[in-house]
Amino acid sequence: MEIIYTSKFKRNYKKLSNQIKKLAEEKEVVFRQDPFDSRLKTHKLNGKFEEFWSFSIDHKFRIVFEISKDNKTFYFHAVGDHDIYK
Repeated sequence: MEIIYTSKFKRNYKKLSNQIKKLAEEKEVVFRQDPFDSRLKTHKLNGKFEEFWSFSIDHKFRIVFEISKDNKTFYFHAVGDHDIYK
């Protein structure tokens, strides 16, 4: 599995508190083992984001990602609260 962090994701990530960054890193470890682990609450998005998926960092923060056609590369596009869907 390869994860590619987009420039938008990197900008969003820098703005997070250290506590949320730590939780995000812990969730990424779980994601690397199984992107659909129930602890992540991974789900497909709808509407203008129908090509993307999301998983939970905590009850408020999410990571939005895309899966390559070969299912081996994951593109992390955004991280933040529900405002990232705007």
